Amino acid sequence: MAVLVTGGAGYIGSHTVLELLQAGQSVVVLDNFSNSSAESLNRVKDITGKAVTLIEGDIRDKAVLERVFQQHTIESVIHFAGLKAVGESTEIPLDYYENNVWGTVNLLQVMKQFNIFKFVFSSSATVYGDPHTVPIKEDFPLSATNPYGRSKLMVEDICRDLAASDSQWKIALLRYFNPVGAHESGRIGEDPNGIPNNLLPFIAQVAIGKREQLSVFGDDYNTPDGTGVRDYIHVVDLASGHLKALDHLDKQEGCVAYSLGTGQGYSVLDMVKAFEQASQKEVPFKIVARRPGDIACCYADASFAKETLGWEASRGLEQMMKDSWRWQSQNPDGYKK
Repeated sequence: MAVLVTGGAGYIGSHTVLELLQAGQSVVVLDNFSNSSAESLNRVKDITGKAVTLIEGDIRDKAVLERVFQQHTIESVIHFAGLKAVGESTEIPLDYYENNVWGTVNLLQVMKQFNIFKFVFSSSATVYGDPHTVPIKEDFPLSATNPYGRSKLMVEDICRDLAASDSQWKIALLRYFNPVGAHESGRIGEDPNGIPNNLLPFIAQVAIGKREQLSVFGDDYNTPDGTGVRDYIHVVDLASGHLKALDHLDKQEGCVAYSLGTGQGYSVLDMVKAFEQASQKEVPFKIVARRPGDIACCYADASFAKETLGWEASRGLEQMMKDSWRWQSQNPDGYKK
């Protein structure tokens, strides 16, 4: 029996595949390589000594999905595949709804067709919208301030409806905060196409000289230094959360949401200073206008995941920065050698 990991060659996906292999699981990966590289899984094999079955394909292609389930004995699905940039989603919303919503409906339909009902979904803290207070708990009101967040919230609603319609479904909705860092080996990490959409890879590319300076989107938020505050979580901690959620599905009823974060907020300028300390490199920046869809402050109350899944983040900001710099400095061009 195997775990199907959609988008398993991507940043969070590859780290989760590594954790699954080290836990003794068989893994099948489906990825269309729109923002990932098969090289990540070659390196996962180097680290673990174990290979995965890798299939190039798209979750929007039902025939591809059917072949995957016909040819492999799949027991459960961890679903990462999708587009993930807040700013980009405001420019090409239809692409986000097609990939993230329609693609997921396709996947769930084929799962049902093959009587597979265990599903871990890669959701996002963006489903909390602009929260009135922090830290954020799972029972807070849900909303979205951008198409990316709305696409995640739509899929969550679909999963809740599905679980309510049929008690066979066991679904974990994992609401990530901001994944950063890399595997301690320095062999796998975040390798965005083109200009990074996320803060830390952009900082790292400035530090190594690939980019001239960082743009800080707004310094007039109601935060201690005026820049946006987020909950940054080490990607290896996040990956381990998927294994805990997967293991817990057998004990779980229906569809349950879990916030995965550290419970600690850091501003953009905090992150710049911490990276400069870890890398001993200067990170020049300039203040520019706010991005549409961004909010001032967002960090988790992760106590429910600790109580229910037995999971909590263990890696602090210093390790996040050291691991990010090790990955960037050892792989200045990412997986492209």
